[in-house]
Amino acid sequence: MIQGVIFDMDGLMLDTEKLLARYWIQAAREAGFPMELEHVLGIRSLAAMFAAPKLQGIFGKEFDYEMIRARRKELMNEHLRIHGIEKKKGVEELLIYLKQSGKKIAVATATDRQRTNHYLSQVGLINYFDAFICGDMVERGKPDPEIYLTASKALGLSPDECMALEDSPNGILSAHAAGCKAVMVPDLSQPDDELQSYLYACVPDLQCVIKLLEEDE
Repeated sequence: MIQGVIFDMDGLMLDTEKLLARYWIQAAREAGFPMELEHVLGIRSLAAMFAAPKLQGIFGKEFDYEMIRARRKELMNEHLRIHGIEKKKGVEELLIYLKQSGKKIAVATATDRQRTNHYLSQVGLINYFDAFICGDMVERGKPDPEIYLTASKALGLSPDECMALEDSPNGILSAHAAGCKAVMVPDLSQPDDELQSYLYACVPDLQCVIKLLEEDE
């Protein structure tokens, strides 16, 4: 029986992946690199230690990952300052259901702790969670399983007692490798045939996760 649920953040709870994509592309093109959406999709939820060499493998060693990433953050921060952050459909309904059901709840995100706190506080979700495992709190980020192993341990559960909710392939690979029940809620792309084999389920929005949990009881 599932005792805990672990949430990714960007693209799952918050409608921010589309902004990350837009501003990665803008920042890279400002620096002279012809980045396209397909390149951004390949680094969703990917830790910097993996994303930097991946992008340099595409664009060459002269691709200054840290500089372009810093510019992307600058552009995105300005957008969020003006427009705010949008929540994904069903996130509050699911979190309320989990609290009422007595399930433990954690965040496992590639985003650093400071921005995670800021984003979730801004949209009024931060108090639902029992634990936060962020990108700057682990040695090896997604798709390595460390972040999900750490999150389940923080909840006092084994990974197989946890459902992991993700929107990206790298997140699903991380959750599956850790031994969690990996559920995909697609955002910018659908799972391919290979990724489907790693999934406990694939649902269109977070509200649909409630039915999965009810069926598990």
